[in-house]
Amino acid sequence: MSKQILVDAVKKTGVKSSAANEAVEAMVAAIGRELKKNQRFSLAGFGSFAVSRRSARMGRNPRTGAQVKVSEKVVPYFKTGKEMRDRLIAPRR
Repeated sequence: MSKQILVDAVKKTGVKSSAANEAVEAMVAAIGRELKKNQRFSLAGFGSFAVSRRSARMGRNPRTGAQVKVSEKVVPYFKTGKEMRDRLIAPRR
């Protein structure tokens, strides 16, 4: 799925193309702002976006086998909501 599919879905509600694009851009920006503040962003019935911290650890270079230090990372993740999971696993007809 691409951002354009979301823009097209918004346009089907009667909104002009430029306004639909602005709406999708605003939504993506809002999610990004909340994640940057380490806040959770939830859309009821769809799921939630959050940030997870991965602590520093020792890793291994697969080519040489030498140990390397892997620094701490902050990564975004998405967890589907119950309604979305139910739709995805519903029996297909």
